[in-house]
Amino acid sequence: MTNSYLSSILKQFEYYKSLGDKTFNQLTDEQIHWQYNNESNSITIIVKHIVGNMLSRWTNFLIEDGEKTWRKRDEEFEDTYKNKEEMLKAWEHGWDCLFNALKPLDEVQLEQIIYIRNQGHTVTEAINRQLAHYAYHVGQIVFLGKMITDDHWKSLSIPKGTSKSYNQEKFAKDKARKHFTDDL
Repeated sequence: MTNSYLSSILKQFEYYKSLGDKTFNQLTDEQIHWQYNNESNSITIIVKHIVGNMLSRWTNFLIEDGEKTWRKRDEEFEDTYKNKEEMLKAWEHGWDCLFNALKPLDEVQLEQIIYIRNQGHTVTEAINRQLAHYAYHVGQIVFLGKMITDDHWKSLSIPKGTSKSYNQEKFAKDKARKHFTDDL
């Protein structure tokens, strides 16, 4: 089970990264900075927060607390990226940190206790915690992208009105064991 957990969790993280990537591809430099109001976050701010979290959580995560002393979380909510290129570079850096931490893991390490703000988690619990956190924020990014692009949005999943044909195509194939992202 654990080997399938590790490969599955990597695919899940890759999937959420791809949703962000596909959203960014549809947006301009100006659009990534758009905020609904002063209390809401722009896409750039959400990305900055995700990246800050990733760098803190996954740097030396097996031997250091996941909330690093060098992290400045409050500053993650200030829009400082100059353009999309700068934001994307940071986005890639955060994901590289995560994947470099997770890919070498083995099943024994999944039960190791690590800490986030002095709270003990098994590695599995910490991975699940972060997957939920990143999925939450990537969902915000996608939602903002849809709002910003309006009628020009290109669906990232099954476009409205195509569920029946999508399902017909899937059920026309033989049953097979694979991850849902394998066909994306």
